Amino acid sequence: MGLELYLDLLSQPCRAVYIFARRNGIPFELRTVDLLKGQHLSDAFAKINPLKLVPALKDGDFTLTESVAILLYLARKYKVPDHWYPQDPQTCARVDEYLAWQHTNLRRNCLRALWYKVMIPDFLGEPVSPETLAATLAELDVSLQLLEVKFLQNQAFLTGPHISLADLMAITELMHPVGAGCQVFEGRPKLAAWHQRVVMALGEDLFQEAHKIILKVKDTPPADLATKQKLMPRVLAMIQ
Repeated sequence: MGLELYLDLLSQPCRAVYIFARRNGIPFELRTVDLLKGQHLSDAFAKINPLKLVPALKDGDFTLTESVAILLYLARKYKVPDHWYPQDPQTCARVDEYLAWQHTNLRRNCLRALWYKVMIPDFLGEPVSPETLAATLAELDVSLQLLEVKFLQNQAFLTGPHISLADLMAITELMHPVGAGCQVFEGRPKLAAWHQRVVMALGEDLFQEAHKIILKVKDTPPADLATKQKLMPRVLAMIQ
């Protein structure tokens, strides 16, 4: 059996892995794990990833979890173009710096914006106070400011003149609040221009394909009671 990727394109790191593999011509079998049906919580999937999270990778007898680890594994094994994860120590360190920062900053706040604005009230049917939503969007605004001032600065891409894994991870994160209806690029011309450059570098058709689910997330039908009870504890833990 060749490379298998366990993904749900609702998930932002899954979209990053999917786009990276497709953009670099890496052959793989897509194993869809439907998060909103709780398939990641099944005993069958736990055999692939005991953490019950996506993305996950299976390459023969080798399994791997965590999106950054998966991206680096693919970059090294398939010898993708250097700009994705540069050999130059300082440029590579800038990519690493962003990847280390984003977990508890941009990813957290993009995820919380989606769930508090759309998924908790509309999919799970639970109220979200205006104060909670306002605080969440204020934290997202801080992360966007840091992304622009600290990382993008006046560069074409986050770590220099070429697209890297940092840009790929960042853009897939930002499409979460975009899908929720947040105007994350409005009033931020540098970030908006960067967004367009990233889409062009990845390929517009591939970008739209990977983000089709998240861009229609507001049309997701409400969860039934059993699904809600299964997902609610995980969701609450995830967005803390």
